[in-house]
Amino acid sequence: MDARAARASPGHDNPTARRVFAGLPHRYDRLAEWLSFGQNGRWRAALVDAVAAGAPERILDVATGTAGVALALRDRTGARVIGVDLDAGMAAQGLANVASHGGGVAIALARGEQLPLAGGSVDAVSFCYLLRYVDDPAAALAELARVVRPGGVVASLEFLVPSHPAWRGLWWLYTRAVLPVAGALTGGQPWFRVGRFLGPSISVHYRRYPVAWTVAAWEAAGIGDVHVRRMSLGGGLVMWGRRR
Repeated sequence: MDARAARASPGHDNPTARRVFAGLPHRYDRLAEWLSFGQNGRWRAALVDAVAAGAPERILDVATGTAGVALALRDRTGARVIGVDLDAGMAAQGLANVASHGGGVAIALARGEQLPLAGGSVDAVSFCYLLRYVDDPAAALAELARVVRPGGVVASLEFLVPSHPAWRGLWWLYTRAVLPVAGALTGGQPWFRVGRFLGPSISVHYRRYPVAWTVAAWEAAGIGDVHVRRMSLGGGLVMWGRRR
């Protein structure tokens, strides 16, 4: 950890993420599975596969939330895993989950755009559902790539808008009409809020930053051999590559 660590903190940025995730840690993982029809677990598994292929010994999991991915990476690779998140409530739930699953994952508060790690200090970086919440996705990708050693794996999981018109129509109906109501019924006001937010935020993000733009941004950040895997009829997107 270098002098950057003394300056790095969650700060006062990312207000959208702070507002959306307020009140969500309780029952987060269970409801995420229910409301995604079980697809969230499949997407996470694909992400873990991509990271594990690099045989990492040190992994940074950014936007770690309740540490589900961090724990899966620990179990799959045996690596030392650090999870960082900007939300204190999520981080606290992540710590509790780690403690109840045998430890082995460190949790810290930090923003993906300002990581408290030296350049090239980890073998792999994973991040989930991050780029929609940052002001400058290209700059965030450059910061994520900075901390990975040359040859190390960078992998991500994001929501996606299906490209096929029929699936896109069903996706639009589900995210605009069903998801907010289902969230309210199963998780109360916080999940109604996130259910109402998700669909429009995903649509707006990909209008501004389509998949082709995202691949180019990864490459501009110094990540090569970029792979794109669309999952669940185009509702999920797993990407991975290696630091040049």
